[in-house]
Amino acid sequence: MTFTSLCVYCGAAPGIDPDYAAGAERLGQLMADSGIRLIYGGGEVGLMGIVARSVLRHGGTVTGIIPRFLKDREIMLREATDLIVTADMHERKRLMFDRSDAFLALPGGIGTLEETVEMMTWAQLGQHAKPIVLANLKGFWDPLVALLKHMEGGGFLHAPRDGRSLYTSVDRIDEVLPTINGLVAAMPANPPEARTYLM
Repeated sequence: MTFTSLCVYCGAAPGIDPDYAAGAERLGQLMADSGIRLIYGGGEVGLMGIVARSVLRHGGTVTGIIPRFLKDREIMLREATDLIVTADMHERKRLMFDRSDAFLALPGGIGTLEETVEMMTWAQLGQHAKPIVLANLKGFWDPLVALLKHMEGGGFLHAPRDGRSLYTSVDRIDEVLPTINGLVAAMPANPPEARTYLM
């Protein structure tokens, strides 16, 4: 498998700490410079808009996927290279999965958390082997990592059957793409694909 597209889950708000916006801006530049297409939720606001505009400004390509009911609430980024409007959230998430080689969680809210954890669920159930990375800027994801370790310690969470880690956490944006490249290189020769949409 080659790494050519990255699904980024992140907030539709910029967050209070300006370092989150700076991280999104830097990520967009790195993705464009590396020829990695951004797959994201299609909005122009918050960290979503920052990372997408950064990719475009640095000459990269962006696919935005947004459900019809969010077109006005999150305001679509009409400058996106490709903009897909779906019937609902289920179709949106399926297309984001299908078009992405890996998944990254920047800081965000409950939607970011839900989408990231769903990809972990699919991986735990053996439905895919695509890398899942947490951009743990300034320890943002520390509470989630602690909860996941707590679940593992209690016997409720396990790694995929092939022995891969369920997720990987990095502290700096510049670590994201090298980490994903390493994870992709270590993927099994015939990785599973999500055959059904699990909810």
